[in-house]
Amino acid sequence: MDWWRTAVVYHVYPRSFADGNGDGVGDLVGVLRRLPHLQRLGVDAIWLSPFYPSPMADGGYDVADHRDVDPSLGTLADFEKLVAAVHDLGMRLIVDIVPNHTSDQHPWFREALSAPSGSPARQRYVFRNGRGSRGEQPPSDWRSHFGGSGWERVADGQWYLHLFAREQPDLNWDDADVRRYFLDTLRWWADLGVDGFRVDVAHALAKDLSEPLRSQPNLDSRLPLDGTDPLYDRDEVHDIYRSWRRLFDEYQPPLMAVAETWTPTNSRTYLYARHDELGQVFDFSLIKSRWDGPSYRRVIRRSMEDHRRQADDGGGLTWVLSNHDVPRHASRLALPPDADIEAWLLSGGTRPRIDLDLGRRRARAAGLLLLALPGSAYIYQGDELALPEVADLPVEFLRDPVWHRTGGALRGRDGCRVPLPWTRTGPSLGFGDAGAWLPQPAWLADYSVEAQDPDPDSTLNLYRAAIALRRKLLTSGAPLTWYDGDPSLLHFRHGNGWECVVNFGDRAQSLPPGEVVLASQVLEPGARNLPPDVAVWLRSGDQRPDSETSAPLPPG
Repeated sequence: MDWWRTAVVYHVYPRSFADGNGDGVGDLVGVLRRLPHLQRLGVDAIWLSPFYPSPMADGGYDVADHRDVDPSLGTLADFEKLVAAVHDLGMRLIVDIVPNHTSDQHPWFREALSAPSGSPARQRYVFRNGRGSRGEQPPSDWRSHFGGSGWERVADGQWYLHLFAREQPDLNWDDADVRRYFLDTLRWWADLGVDGFRVDVAHALAKDLSEPLRSQPNLDSRLPLDGTDPLYDRDEVHDIYRSWRRLFDEYQPPLMAVAETWTPTNSRTYLYARHDELGQVFDFSLIKSRWDGPSYRRVIRRSMEDHRRQADDGGGLTWVLSNHDVPRHASRLALPPDADIEAWLLSGGTRPRIDLDLGRRRARAAGLLLLALPGSAYIYQGDELALPEVADLPVEFLRDPVWHRTGGALRGRDGCRVPLPWTRTGPSLGFGDAGAWLPQPAWLADYSVEAQDPDPDSTLNLYRAAIALRRKLLTSGAPLTWYDGDPSLLHFRHGNGWECVVNFGDRAQSLPPGEVVLASQVLEPGARNLPPDVAVWLRSGDQRPDSETSAPLPPG
């Protein structure tokens, strides 16, 4: 069986995980030193966000060299030690690959700037002449995800495309050099021992660059579902990933990969997970869902059905609650249903004020639900601590280009990237020997590993118990059966006899028959009521649901 089909994958944002040299920035040595935490947590694999040489215009996703380590994060020797240590502990290592764009400091882009229009160096990127009598207008209406035009003008008057920051020029995947470069890069890291790749902006590589450039005013919010959008989710992108799969299958065991596509989950999402392509694709439906039983049930069942229909015999399902790009779910889930998350962030987390205890309670229940679902569970660093969003960072510390490119109209992602608290005290709560590159509020100490480790009822120990139990209970091929009833109660059963029940309502509900083997909150011995915002795992008897709808796990 492919290990990644039911893996628990821990997402490390290296700059914010652990600082090994005391300069205030997390690094590979810091990750290496904290591997015992991940081993005890019980995860199967670690995914590292980019650690490559970068000017850090976008937190490392502006890559200047795809085959090295940024000096602020370590060396290639450090990386090789990390790979060996991860494998020695029985875990796997997944690394980010960023194929849509490079840094503007990449040697290729520097060469392109000094080369003439139409040269091979410029063909690696997307250069175009501008509109207007003097070429003073951008070549099209394409917009940057970080605000403003998606085009930047250079000294000779041409414009280059950047769907993200202007320091991140888009590559032209019609160019043979680009395709060879990334195949060679994938092989480079595979030969160093990595087990898989997370593919950044996987849906954007293939673009329709034929003249005249077509309008695309809505970015990827309302894509046509036929693969014809000029920028995103085009049919041709799947040819790229088929070539990658051929390379992945040269290794034993074959390498895994997971696609990041931020388009709304739709009838095409799981095409990336086909067996002859990447194998997995992130499903962000839970990130986008409000705390509501019918909403969760609807998106989970839809995702399972879409996977069954689209992915043929491809990879496992994926489930995510938080990552380095979104506010942490311990805060999101505490907001009122009609709250505007961006307005809340811009208020510094003060309007409305949220109940942190409610957020923690819901985060624990959501975590137990995540780990009960068939497929792979991706955990963002700090999820196991129920960390809230740091919404009130002083503006002088904000680094995210989203904040700067929108002129402060969007807060950005710094609040979910605040360095982790390891201890109750110290200059950076155990993150390193000095301060941290983003300030840690004093209250973060109460969420630290040191504070939670000895508490048997802490979120950290809940995750440890759930992951250990999941490995025993989640057997591939077991069907999933849904129970009808009160819509605020989400309830499903695995074919091997264990159940997950989550109370999304505002009043206690009667527990179904069965032995409670794990609960997201402490329940009284023998209690048969499930309080609001609590999840349980049950070892069930032979009872049958009132209405059955089964969906099988992916094969393997």
